Amino acid sequence: MLTATDPRAGGTMSWEQRLLRQGTRPRGALKPEYQQLKFTLHRRLLEKINLDALATIENQRVRGEIRQALVTLIESEPTLLSSVEKQQITDEVLDEVFGLGPLEPLLEDSTISDILVNTHKAVYVERRGVLELTNVAFRDDPHLMHVIDKIVSQVGRRIDESTPMVDARLLDGSRVNAIIPPLAVDGPLLSIRRFSRDRLMPPDLVERKAMTQGMMELLEAAVKARLNIIISGGTGAGKTTLLNALSAFIASRERIVTIEDAAELQLKQPHVARLETRPPNLEGEGAVRQRELLVNSLRMRPDRIVVGEVRGGEALDMLQAMNTGHDGSLTTVHANSPRDAVSRLEVMVSLANANMQLTAIRQQISSAVHLFVQASRLSDGSRRVVNITEVTGMEGEVITMQDLFVFEKRGLTPEGKVIGRFAASGIRPRFHEKLLSAGILLRPDLFDEIEEV
Repeated sequence: MLTATDPRAGGTMSWEQRLLRQGTRPRGALKPEYQQLKFTLHRRLLEKINLDALATIENQRVRGEIRQALVTLIESEPTLLSSVEKQQITDEVLDEVFGLGPLEPLLEDSTISDILVNTHKAVYVERRGVLELTNVAFRDDPHLMHVIDKIVSQVGRRIDESTPMVDARLLDGSRVNAIIPPLAVDGPLLSIRRFSRDRLMPPDLVERKAMTQGMMELLEAAVKARLNIIISGGTGAGKTTLLNALSAFIASRERIVTIEDAAELQLKQPHVARLETRPPNLEGEGAVRQRELLVNSLRMRPDRIVVGEVRGGEALDMLQAMNTGHDGSLTTVHANSPRDAVSRLEVMVSLANANMQLTAIRQQISSAVHLFVQASRLSDGSRRVVNITEVTGMEGEVITMQDLFVFEKRGLTPEGKVIGRFAASGIRPRFHEKLLSAGILLRPDLFDEIEEV
């Protein structure tokens, strides 16, 4: 279990001990009698109060009235509870009524980046890239299923035996994936990828050593000069966070069309049209995929097209859009290196058009994409941009590329922290002329910088 250093005691504290230090009792894994009491109060509350009738009343006022009703119900219970326990059980029942039950305390914790529910018995969280087991638990599988249903119904999706997998999102944009029996053998599984309440801006990424100031200046210039950029990386590497940050450099006067499986991007520009895919209905019909949305977006007069992630045949339409006047487009792709990202694009385009020759596919990629930005999550949990790579063209049948910036890993400290340095290659990019034509002049020493971290 992850522990954190307590500077006052010189020792370590577990997740539960930190909650106790803050004056909060851990919720979830409590006595069966306690869980039964909470279930009973919840049921009696629903019998007593018409929540539908209260839906039109201001939320804070509703919570206040529900809290008063709960206090009355608790006082009528013969169970002996302390004032702290009464307060706790009131909060938990309110979480069941208005929120996501046992997950609410975790959702309120800004240090948590992932919540992983392994059936009703175990809930893990990720903090700073490291997993830890919590003592939060659900009453049983139906309790967990109720929470999953509440999440997916909020975004107009469903999950049942005929559709046992679903992608959804929370109201704050956090990504949700759920999978239930018969596909999940031991019980329902729920994964929540948290998004920070405060969107990370480019200066925040520089401050957190995700990249250097010089690297950010280059990416800012590339976005403003309308270069096509693909952000590649593994799961949890920070691709969407980086995409959000780079989108801040898009001018507010431009019309942006975003296309996603589950709407996650948090663009702040005033002129944004957001599109989201749709799963099939009960009859297996009516599905709308990213490729169809991408084709439709070309008729929406976009200045920029931002695709949350390309993972299939839409890669071909994305490349063609980049090649036919929709420059300045941004997207992400799962890959372990810029060269792997090129290979994945080749495979995805082949899926869209099996008759297309490999040489033609590579020509499409080399003429459409200007930059690959490789993000990586290192062994200590830190996330860094490890490559900024320019596509320089074709030599024969091979796409040629050159690194402009790299992160060189040098070793680990005794505490397991990664030691390394960001280093410029010293090569001036071939798109430098495009920057000059856009009125952007980079400082001369930008491509000679080295920064130790």
